[in-house]
Formats: sequence, structure tokens, C-alpha cells
Amino acid sequence: MKMQGGSAPPDARDPHAYSGGHRLGVGQYALGPHRQLHMADEHLFGSVLVDRLEWARGSDTNAAAYEAQAWFGGTYDRLVIKAEGEVERGKVHEARTELLWGHAIASYWDTQLGIRNDAGHGRPARNWLAFGVQGLAPYWFELDATGYLGTEGRTALRLSAEYELLVTQRLILQPRVEANFYGKNDREIGVGSGLSNGAVGVRLRYEFSRQFAPYIGVERYQTFGNTADMVRASGGRSGETRFVAGVRVWF
Repeated sequence: MKMQGGSAPPDARDPHAYSGGHRLGVGQYALGPHRQLHMADEHLFGSVLVDRLEWARGSDTNAAAYEAQAWFGGTYDRLVIKAEGEVERGKVHEARTELLWGHAIASYWDTQLGIRNDAGHGRPARNWLAFGVQGLAPYWFELDATGYLGTEGRTALRLSAEYELLVTQRLILQPRVEANFYGKNDREIGVGSGLSNGAVGVRLRYEFSRQFAPYIGVERYQTFGNTADMVRASGGRSGETRFVAGVRVWF
């Protein structure tokens, strides 16, 4: 059986027109000059996810840490804010804040373009241009890869991945890995070129609701190469195992 081809007949109805010849805002059934109904991808939405709000205890660490992400926009374009940091003895020891514009390039992937600021008590600030991708890979791995270009020829790359394994519908095991690379030594903030530091951990949370879930876990933090040399030279440890307890919330 052949499929119909060629042009539509002259009296064919415009497939994009309203039935019965009616037009928006005109005629007997007009609802006014403005549209009353909108498709889902025409609305603006917002969300805030605090993925980690925790206390971490290790050999040299007794601090609070946070990682959060907020966005506002539509299906294809949105404003994204990312924040991560560590607070110890009432002071923000290290903080990363990013302001990005996200654009959907596939069903589960967004590109992100914007700026990043690094700050902390007793350390100089660093500003970067940021470009990366974030999304859901096959087999439900959540990936985030971002490259950075800073002043004085500085470059950096941040990679992170996590996975959610459902033990039950409420009990969820979340492995997570993160790695940071830098293009050159920056002794003022204590990072070296190449693979600078990374963390591998696992957290077990219980979801009283999808929006609220306390958790416990363990994480191994490690510095490498020139960064590890700088840490040891200052009297610190190049790596440590941390026990964590916290809460994950979103709204």
C-alpha cells in the first residue's frame, strides 16, 4: 500500500488552525487577546536541591560541608546556580559558587555557560569562565563535567559522577566520585598542576519523603602530585577518610 504524497488539496484545513475556522481572540467564542492555556514547555519553573548538607569528621577535619544547586527557567533554557563549600570553626574555609546559563541539547543533557568564583577565609579569590555539560548518562549515572578558564592563564577541569541504588523504595545508597584538575601550580591557594584532588564516597539515606532524607556515609578525600607535596610541606595530611552525617532536601 502506497502512502499519500504530494501537496495538500486547495480546500484542506490548516493543521495549525482552530477547528470550525475560529481564530484566537476573534469571533463569538473569543476569550480575549491573551492566551488562556499554555503548553507545559512554555511555563517557567524553579527548583532548589541541597544534595549535601553534612557534618564531616576525619583525622584533620571537623567541619560542615554543603553542596547545592538551584535553577529557574523553562524546558530548554534556564538560569543555574551551583554552590559548594566547607565551614570550619565558624569560618568558610573554601567555597565555590557558579552562575550559569543552561541550554538543553538532548533529552537528558544540558550545556552550561557562565562564571565561577572561588573564595574562602585567608585565601585570595579566583574567578573563572565556565563551560560544561550536565546530564543523565545511560544506566542512570548522573554526570557533571565543567572546564574553566581563569586569569593569568589558569585552567581547570572538574568531573563528578554519582549513582542512586534503591535498596528499597525509601532506602537509597548513593556512591559518588569527584576529581579536580588544574593546568598550573597556584601556591597561594595550595593547588598544583595535573590531578589536584579527588573524593570517593558512599552515602546511605532514608527518604521520609522525596523532599527530605537524612543520611550517613563515609568518604575518602585524597590530594595528588604537586598539591599533595604542598599539603605535606605545610604540615598537613595528603589524604584522609571522613565519616559524614547530614540531610538531603529539595523543593
